[in-house]
Parts: sequence; C-alpha cells; structure tokens
Amino acid sequence: MDSYIFLQHYWWLIISLLAGLLVFLLFVQGGQTLIYTLGKTPRQRDVIINSLGHKWELTFTTLVTFGGAFFASFPLFYSTSFGGAFYVWMAILFFFVIQAVAYEYRSKPENFLGARTYEWFLILNGLFGTLLLGAAVGTLFTGGAFTVERGNLALVSGSPVISQWQTPWRGLEALLDLRNVALGLAVFFLARTLGIHYLYNNLDAPDILRNAKRPLWISSVAFVVCFVGFLVSLLLSSGQQADPVTGTIRPVEYLYFHNLREMPFIAVLLALGIAAVLWGIASALLQTDRKAIWFSGTGTVLTVCMLMLLAGYNGTAYYPSLCDPQSSLTIANSSSSPFTLRTMAIVSVFIPFVVAYIWYVWRTMNKKPLSEAELEKPETPKY
Repeated sequence: MDSYIFLQHYWWLIISLLAGLLVFLLFVQGGQTLIYTLGKTPRQRDVIINSLGHKWELTFTTLVTFGGAFFASFPLFYSTSFGGAFYVWMAILFFFVIQAVAYEYRSKPENFLGARTYEWFLILNGLFGTLLLGAAVGTLFTGGAFTVERGNLALVSGSPVISQWQTPWRGLEALLDLRNVALGLAVFFLARTLGIHYLYNNLDAPDILRNAKRPLWISSVAFVVCFVGFLVSLLLSSGQQADPVTGTIRPVEYLYFHNLREMPFIAVLLALGIAAVLWGIASALLQTDRKAIWFSGTGTVLTVCMLMLLAGYNGTAYYPSLCDPQSSLTIANSSSSPFTLRTMAIVSVFIPFVVAYIWYVWRTMNKKPLSEAELEKPETPKY
C-alpha cells in the first residue's frame, strides 16, 4: 500500500472514530428528551438540565470537528452531501443551534420567553437532532440522488459545478427509506438509553433515578429492535464497490456481508462493540449500575467506528449514487491531495492530547455526583 492510499485509509479511520465519539456524546440529546419524564418538579428538571449542561459543549464541538475533518480530508463528499442534501443538514444545524441558545439563556434573569420554552428547545434538539443525524449517516449505506462531474474540476474560469442533486427534496427523501428511518430511530433510542446511563453515573438524586426505570426498559428494547433491523437489512442488501484495477464502480450483492468476511478484524471488533453495549444495557436494567455508561459508551464508539469502516474500506462506495453508479464516492476518488492529507496527519498527532484533556475535564466535573443541594452552591454553574 503506497503512502497516498495509506493516508486515505488513515483519515477514514479518523472520521470513523469521530463519528463513534459523536454518537456516544449524543447521550446529552437523549437525556434532554427525558426532562419531563424524569423531572416531575421544576427543581428536579433543574438538576437534570444542569447535569447534561456540563457536557453539551463536548457534543457540539465533536459535531463541528467531525464536519471539519470530513471537509478537509474528503472534500468531494462535503460538496456533494452538505452542498446537495442541504435541507437535511440545515435542519440538523438548526436543532443544534437552538440547543446552544437554550443552555445559554434558560437560567438568565432577563429570559423573557420563560424556562419552559427553552426546555422544549432542548427536547426538540434531542428528538430531531438524533433522528436526522442517524438518517443522514444511513445514506452512507443507502445512497443519495446525485451526480458528480469530476471533469469540471479542471475548469479554471467561472464557478464550475461538480456535484448536482437530482431531486427537489435536497436530501429529505432519505426519510422515505425504511433503513435510514430504522438507523435514525436506533440512534434516538440509543441516545436516550445512554442519557439514563449517564444520569445514573452523574446524579445523587434517588427520586429522579427511580423515574428512569420504565423509560430505560422502553428505550433499550426499542434500540435493540431498530438496530438489529437495520443491521440485518444492511447485511442482506447490495452495495457498490470499485474495481481495484480500473476503478469502475459496480453493484455487488451482499457487499457488506462480504466485507465482514474479507475483513475479519472489523467483524470481531463490531461484535465486541455490540456486546459491550448490550452488557451496559443489561447491567443498568438489572442492577442500576453506575458504571454502565462506560460499557455502553465504549461499545457505542467501537460499533459506530466499525460500521463506518465497513462503509468505506475494501473499495466500498461509502456514498453510493442512486442516479449514476460511476458518480458514487469512495475514499480513493473523493479525498484531498497527498499534501493536504499528509499535513493533516502531522496535526493529528495532537489528537491524543485533546482526548486526554477532555477525559481530565470530564473526571474533574464528575468527581462529585450532582444533587439538589449541590446545585444550590454559588460555585456550581447554572444552565
């Protein structure tokens, strides 16, 4: 494998890891949808929102980093999806913006809309932010209605159009594919499950946690059903793969199943990730385990990362075109130049230090469980 191919695979791995971290951090969004389910009084809702509020910026930052890394390493995907299916991405952006507004202004004295309005902003972000993100990720397997004219890259005058979307719905048609809907629902219910696991770990509020048992059962079972449905449909579906010699893209039946067979390391790690998620779910359901978030969270990162590798490695078209197979995007035909990838690879050396800092801040903020009494202290940040 030459250095350019290595860099393309390296950066797809980084993108996949960021996707896994992002889905894990959606526990904030999942917890937000439970504000009124778990918080029966205004004070209980304050505790829940402040617990989640200490982590919401990590999710937002990871989302921005994920988008930025995708833009820099695979710009053709960015121009095709973000530029073509922009109704979906603008909707996702909108629901994350209202989350930021809610955490900024909910507890402010000059809040003329009232706390309840901003609480509903958080609920809408948790509901539609997760559903739409899941459906958008689903299109990496199910494809989109676009064409790509790579010859226009050589044009030096005017404003050459490289990618064109072929429907007026600009990505919203993805919601008509049941596989995308299944993945969107799986992400939504997983986020709720992780949100409860996080609250188990972060709160010293027995009254709130007692209210979580029934929602945890519902969300956990619904997640398993939706995820298994998506995974089975994926393994039974066809995909598009580039010929290793000519680069011609052709349909292949049961491609993702074949990918698992041909890349056993992905199959093994995917199985381990799923097992860790199920272990975390079981431990939280059976004994209210405060450490469940670490099993389910680690499993989530590993599972999502392996699914992304399944979508991009082995010459697989990670963004299939439903209009023109030769327009489909692979990591080989959509990446940045060797210089750009090499320069970014040097910068990526600092990623472990950033992760270590996040871990340090997380441990510091979670050193003492949050309770109603702790929330009364002046030094505790209020959201």
